This record gives sequence, structure tokens and C-alpha cells, in this order.
Amino acid sequence: MAFILRRLFASIPVVIGVTIIAFILIHMVPGDPAQAMLFGSNATPQQVADLRTQLGLSDPLWVQYANFIQQLLRGDLGTSYVTHNPVASELLSRAPSTLMLTGAAMLVAIVIGVPLGLVAGIRPNSLLDKVARSVSFFGVAVPYFFLALVMVLLFSIQMNWLPAIDDGTLRSLVLPAISLGWGYSAILTRLIRGRVIEEYRSDYVKSARARGCSEWRVLLGHVFRNSSIPAVTMIGLQFGNILTGAAVTEIIFGRAGVGSFLATSITTKNIPVVQGSIVLIGIGYILINLIVDLAVGAIDPRTRLAASSA
Repeated sequence: MAFILRRLFASIPVVIGVTIIAFILIHMVPGDPAQAMLFGSNATPQQVADLRTQLGLSDPLWVQYANFIQQLLRGDLGTSYVTHNPVASELLSRAPSTLMLTGAAMLVAIVIGVPLGLVAGIRPNSLLDKVARSVSFFGVAVPYFFLALVMVLLFSIQMNWLPAIDDGTLRSLVLPAISLGWGYSAILTRLIRGRVIEEYRSDYVKSARARGCSEWRVLLGHVFRNSSIPAVTMIGLQFGNILTGAAVTEIIFGRAGVGSFLATSITTKNIPVVQGSIVLIGIGYILINLIVDLAVGAIDPRTRLAASSA
């Protein structure tokens, strides 16, 4: 419990930094939200100025940031300029779709990356190792958005096997999850392969074999356990990248998630939605890293003890 509290207190400066970045970035985007809201209504300059005052956009930036922080402390993410609905409800309604996509993409990465990494590491320079490295190279070399377009062309348009646009079914999750998770499976494959080869060369593996331990016990009880620690850490670190990729993937496949909502809000300079989305993603990233630290500590208690004594 002390470890968790220490990590939560250490995350406070990170959250403050996220709020500053979210506030600065959206105000650097060209355009006037008031003009965008009144576009096409033949609004006069005075009406635009009145709306800016009503929204608080005429206040100095430090006053706007202070108001933003006060809202956050009350648990209020503001109101959308476009839909006039609370930002929190807008994000919560879209969060399940994004969480399903990121979870499915991470599952694809684990299901492909872990077995390939183990096979390649157990038998380096074998035929299976060459196949695993080829798959890994393909995953790293091909951008996920290009793979998504190719998969739509092949499996949706040509073969008509899977839907290209989200229709609320699990079938419509297959293509976006594979296109987004494939690249991370390649990273996971290379990481695990290198760790398995390194572990097999260690002295404790030689000692285990000398004691008569079977190869399966050596692999599962020693090699795989120690190799999984950097893999679990990498999965947590890649969570933020998957969320970033989810925005583009959601746009390609027409998924109504947080990522596509954030991208649309940036183009319309919907300030409360952009700020709320970035803060929510930042907090989610912090929580995922906390979970990863706890998982690593459960796998290897030495890391938890080292972190507690630091």
C-alpha cells in the first residue's frame, strides 16, 4: 500500500504537466472557436466578441488556465462548444469503444509477439527464427495506417469477409485490432527473442540443467519468467502509443471513440473537449503504468523492494 501511495503522489506533478501541455497545445492551434461556432450564421463582429466573452476566451491565458484547473478539481471537464453537453459524458460514452480497440490491439500484439519471440529465442538462427524475424521486420516496416487501408481493400472490398466500418459487432473489431496491434507484436517479438537468448546463456540456466531440470521447467520456470519482466514494462509503455494510433485507426474504420472525437475536436478547436481528452488519456496512461509496476513487482519482488527503498 505504501508503494501505491508513493507512486500516486509522484504522479501529481505529471498530471499538472499534462494539464499545462493540454492547455498550451490547443491554444496554439489557429482559429477562433467563437467564429467556428457562429460560422454560417452571418454573425457580426460584436456577436463574435460577445460569445468570446461568454466562453471566457477574452480572459488572459493564466485566468483561463486557473478556471480550467478549478473545474478539474471539482471533477468538471467543461462543456462542449459543439454539442453543449458535458465533456465528461461525451468522453465516457466513447471510452468503451476506444478501450475495446486498444485492449484488442494489445491482445493481438501479445498473442503474436510472445510465441514468436519464444520460438525465435529458443532456436536462434533456425527456420522458425528466420520466419519470426521476417514477421517482426514486416510489422516494424509497415505503418499501421497503411496496413489498415490494405486490409480494408483486401478483406472488406475484395473478399467481403469483414466489415470496413464499425457496425457495433465484434467482427468489425477484427481489422482495426490487427492493423493496430501488428506493429507492436513485432516490437514484442524482438524484445522477447533477445531476452530469451540472453537468459539461456546465463549461469543459473546452466545450473538448473546440471541439477536435472527438464527443458520445459527451465523455459517456464526461469527463462520465460525473467524474460517477461521487460515485456510487461514495454506493454505499459506502449499503451500511450496505442491510444495515439487508435485515433487514426478509429477514423479509418469509422469508430466513434475518444481518439476520433479528439481529432475532430482539434479541427474545430473545441477547447474543453481537447483539454478533457488529453487529461483523461494522461491519467489513464499513469494508471496503466502503476498497474505495470505492480505486475512487475508480483513477477519479481526484488523490483518492488528496490523501488520501495529508493
